[in-house]
Amino acid sequence: MKTDEEMGPDRGVVFETDDEDNLAHQHGGSDCSPSSSSPSSASSYGDHIGGDPSSYQTTWPQSYRPSIDVFSSVPSPRVGFLAGSSLVRVGSSFLRASMVSTHEDELSFTKPFVSYDSVTGHDGPEAIPPPDVPMKSSFAFASYCELPPPHQCSAAQAVVNGINVLCGVGLLSTPYAVKEGGWLGMLLLFCLASISFYTGILLKRCLDSFPGLKTYPDIGHAAFGLSGRIFISIVLYLELYGCCVEYIILVSDSLTFIFPDASISFLGLDLSPHQLFALTTAIAVLPTVWLKNLSVLSYLSAAGVVATILVIICLLWGGVVDQIGFHPGGRALNLVDLPVALGLYGFGYSGHSVFPNIYSSMKRPSQFPTVLIICFVLCTIMYSAVAVAGYLMFGDSLKSQFTLNMPRQYLASKVAVWTTVINPLSKYALTMTPVALSLEELLPSTSQSNIVMLSLRTFLVLSTLVVALTLPFFGYVMALLGSVFTMLVALILPCSCYLSIKRRSVDFIQASVCVLIIVIGLVSSFIGSISSIKQMVNQ
Repeated sequence: MKTDEEMGPDRGVVFETDDEDNLAHQHGGSDCSPSSSSPSSASSYGDHIGGDPSSYQTTWPQSYRPSIDVFSSVPSPRVGFLAGSSLVRVGSSFLRASMVSTHEDELSFTKPFVSYDSVTGHDGPEAIPPPDVPMKSSFAFASYCELPPPHQCSAAQAVVNGINVLCGVGLLSTPYAVKEGGWLGMLLLFCLASISFYTGILLKRCLDSFPGLKTYPDIGHAAFGLSGRIFISIVLYLELYGCCVEYIILVSDSLTFIFPDASISFLGLDLSPHQLFALTTAIAVLPTVWLKNLSVLSYLSAAGVVATILVIICLLWGGVVDQIGFHPGGRALNLVDLPVALGLYGFGYSGHSVFPNIYSSMKRPSQFPTVLIICFVLCTIMYSAVAVAGYLMFGDSLKSQFTLNMPRQYLASKVAVWTTVINPLSKYALTMTPVALSLEELLPSTSQSNIVMLSLRTFLVLSTLVVALTLPFFGYVMALLGSVFTMLVALILPCSCYLSIKRRSVDFIQASVCVLIIVIGLVSSFIGSISSIKQMVNQ
């Protein structure tokens, strides 16, 4: 064994139970490799459909993990205050008794939030080896796109990453969801938060089942074989693509609100303000999608957390300081439009595509449940506060984005609207890049030239523009995305994968809960998507 000096001054003192020690070893201790794993571990590969997880890294989409890490990570100068706070330590005490040094969680200015240390010789029971994800030179399309190497993250970094993914543009439509579903409809928000937290834990258990599982597609591969991996990957990429469509609609609506009289005639075509600004948005984001160095894009994602906080402050400022006021009223329940509200609330909890990446990147994976519950509690508080305040301020006159109801003459209103313009512009490329990389992997090696890559990315941007112009309904498109993809990614698929992977050990209660969640997801997806499509057709 190594002495304390050899282990280094930054090592925390950790007391592990036998179960925790076994879990840490199973998750990827320093001695856990395909060549040195126990016979029982090796034979267990036959217990699931996907075969040996070590083969997953060479299966499409290879770019998923590094590109999603860039999409979800937030650079920050320092977040050690949360990593060493009693909030994380008290939460973790429900899982294990530990004393964790906060020095190791302190960050330099340039250290990204999702990071992995390239260490060899781990002594800590929770330390995991660097993932065997192919680096830049291993990808067939590396001649164009540079993927930054992965890094480890602390609990505090994981919390901020989770909030950045969960609490995005969905925040803008929570007051509109109250208008559509009524006050009692807000119960759906809390139900979806609870279920989504539980299914996030199920994804963690799936990852712990076999060494080598790192991402959501890996889980699908282990549960249902190659077809499961491909299906889940397609669903996740379509969800990202739909978010890009929403970004264009959002920016176009916001700029139309700022410049309502803008219009242009070109070659006999009369462009309305919405069409003009949608086209302008697509042109503005196109160069960012062409960027080769994805590490540059990761710094743009920091705008997401700042924008969320800023928009909330502007809303409350308008209600209190600018004296827009809060006016009690509204319906208790609106059953007719409740399915639309269900989709809008569901969209706010569509972060499961990133949760496995965050868990796999954590220095201390046992803290993931605490990280997850902090993320869901904070996001639910923000969603609830904005929903209540926005509806009390604007009532039944609410539009799909509450920023479009804020009086133009106030500074807080201008800041809020311009924030909703700048933030989607900064996140579009981060969201579209994983989609582009997955398609580039499918190209023949003879076609992987810079011209082809640029053409493919240009086509993707233009296609989102066409969809945004065809369906310029921000709220209903969001409700459709929430009804279809969130119900799949956050409810149906985690339970299905868990039941498949754990089919020999799951007990009756767990199986019943999972089946119930799957039924809830299927019913919600059906009625929510039908209602959203009908509303768009009626427009």
